[in-house]
Amino acid sequence: MGNRLKDQAAIVGIGATEFSKNSGRSELQLATEAVMAALEDAGLGPADVDGMSVFTMEHNPEIQVQRNLGFGALRLFSRVHYGGGAACATTLQAAMAVATGVADVVVCYRAMNERSGRRFGAGIQDRVFVETAEGTQYSWCAPFGLTTPASWVAMFAQRYMHDFGATTDDFGRVAVADRKHAATNPKAWFYEKPITLADHRNSRWIVDPLRLLDCCQESDGAQAIVVTSPERARDLKQKPVMIRAAAQGAGPQQHMMTSYYRDGFTGLPEMSVVARELWESSGLTPDDIEAAILYDHFTPFVLSQLEEFGFCGRGEAKDFVRDEHLEMGGRLPTNMHGGQLGEAYIHGMNGVAEGVRQIRGCAVNQIDGLENILVTAGTGVPTSGLILGVP
Repeated sequence: MGNRLKDQAAIVGIGATEFSKNSGRSELQLATEAVMAALEDAGLGPADVDGMSVFTMEHNPEIQVQRNLGFGALRLFSRVHYGGGAACATTLQAAMAVATGVADVVVCYRAMNERSGRRFGAGIQDRVFVETAEGTQYSWCAPFGLTTPASWVAMFAQRYMHDFGATTDDFGRVAVADRKHAATNPKAWFYEKPITLADHRNSRWIVDPLRLLDCCQESDGAQAIVVTSPERARDLKQKPVMIRAAAQGAGPQQHMMTSYYRDGFTGLPEMSVVARELWESSGLTPDDIEAAILYDHFTPFVLSQLEEFGFCGRGEAKDFVRDEHLEMGGRLPTNMHGGQLGEAYIHGMNGVAEGVRQIRGCAVNQIDGLENILVTAGTGVPTSGLILGVP
């Protein structure tokens, strides 16, 4: 019968800690700081919260945050798997709960000491093997030296270059745009530190064809958002940001960033599922989207996302980025906060917050007259996306 979530819930609060490489405090402390900041931003208190939606990778159980902040009873607690693919899905779960009356005020959060603690970029080689379906899947790639996220994505990037004539400079243009935006964002780790294409070319190799500046940061910090009904939002502190559409997607023959056994190897079928659902449920098209927050853990997947959402044709994203359409003043300004390459890597939750700021009209690099913005979650894995809009 179709997705009926359109405009049935709104984001009313956002809050974050500082983004750093060594927070000096526990992930629980980071989580509570971000959640309280989001509630204060919304004009709500701990007693108003009756739902929570988080990542399965979140190390702070809902009841720990509930108890430390003095929440009352919870009517909803929900977790979404697949790492950064959950970023927008936490909001989707919150929106479904609010739209159906399962909960009234839902908090989504992600807190991580991913630089000073366990670094995702280190890969899986030091993990204790667990005989589960999830653990066993790595036997299809790890014995051949593919043990890190960068190595998994590099395989896709090589094929993309081969099929479409893209170059490493095309990947670098994504990094240059992100860092240009981060350079004017005081909250970004790389504030006042733009890069050039020459800087990208000269950065060290990680896994051919990926260089250091193609890879997202490792960050410490936390981000939280608050979701409630449009009716309640009208009486709160901030301009509500409507959840125009929300979707999740897993494609055929999906693996965890190693979907090498599909018939095709250059696209992101999971993001195609999300795109189709977002367009159909919102009634919007790519022409209606004035800006985007595209999950940028690795630059090649930004190009693929542009194609999956129909902003350009298959294999044409290289030309799109060469024409500087990702920058302010371009056809689709992207990651105006600096993205995960420039601001911080908080598993995509800081990207949701930037989408909220853009719709509110209070972003550092604000797009004038913005009515709809696309936000995506982690790619290569089962993923999710949002379209946020004005009331």
